[in-house]
Amino acid sequence: MGRLDGKIVVVTGASRGIGADIARLFASEGGRVICVARTVQEGQHPFAGSLESTVAAIREAGGEAHGIGANISEPAECERLIRETRERYGPVDVLVNNAALTYYVPIKDYPVGKWLRSWAVNFHAPFILSQLVLADMIPRRTGAIVNISSGSAIGPGRGPYPDPAVAARGGTCYGAEKAALERFTQGLASEVYQYGVSVTALSPSQVVPTPGTVHHRLVSGLDDPRGEPPILMARAALLLATESCERVSGRVTYSQQILREFGWIESARGRGVDSRGSGYSEI
Repeated sequence: MGRLDGKIVVVTGASRGIGADIARLFASEGGRVICVARTVQEGQHPFAGSLESTVAAIREAGGEAHGIGANISEPAECERLIRETRERYGPVDVLVNNAALTYYVPIKDYPVGKWLRSWAVNFHAPFILSQLVLADMIPRRTGAIVNISSGSAIGPGRGPYPDPAVAARGGTCYGAEKAALERFTQGLASEVYQYGVSVTALSPSQVVPTPGTVHHRLVSGLDDPRGEPPILMARAALLLATESCERVSGRVTYSQQILREFGWIESARGRGVDSRGSGYSEI
C-alpha cells in the first residue's frame, strides 16, 4: 500500500530538478500524477529534462502519470490545466506548487517585464491553482497543497552591509516572492483548516544541485558535495502531503528539519536544523 494510493496529484515544474523527483516519488507511492511544465520534449529548453522524460521514467517504474504542457504564468492556462486534469483523472487531491522562474538581477537594473513574469509564475500561479483545486477539496473536506519555498525567503537583515558583492547578487525579487508565498501559505491554511485541507510550505535545508541552481552558480555542479540530494525534498513533500491536517497544516518548514522531526531520517543539517529559518517557519 502506498501513501498516495488512488490520489490525484498535480506537480508543477515537473520536467527536471526537485519537481521531477517529487513526481516520481509520488507516483511510486500510488499517486496518479499530472506532471506540468513548459518543456514538453527534450531539446526545447537549454537544460536537460522534459515532461516526456519524467512521465516515461514513472511509467517504466510501474507508476501512472500524464504530462500537460502549460505556461502557468497565464490564468487561462492554469484553468486549462486543472480542467484537463479532471477530465483525465478526476478531482484533485494534492497540489504541489513547485514551478519557478527567476532572474538574478539587482533591482536598479531589473526589467519590468521579467519582474512581472517572475511574480506570475512564482506567486500568482500558486494562488490561482490553489483556488481552482479548492473547488475539489472543500466539498470533499480533504486535500493537501504543498508550496515549494526557498531559503531565499530569509532576508539579509538590517545594515550596514560591508560586502557589496553579496548585496549585488540580485536575489531580492526571488526572496520577496518566496517570503510572500510563505505568508500566503499560513493565511490560506487558516482559511481552509475547517474543511480538512492542509496547506504547507517547504524549503530545502541545503541548496539542491539542479540544472537551475548550477546555472545560477549556487552550487558548483550536480555532484556538489555541499548540496542536498533532491530526494530529501521529495520525501519531505510526501510527508506534508500525506500527514493529517491537524499535524502539519500551516507549517513553513525545511526538508531535513521536518523529516527528522517525524522520524523519517535520523540525522539532519542545514536551515531549520543548524540555523534558524524564516520568521514564518517559527510561527
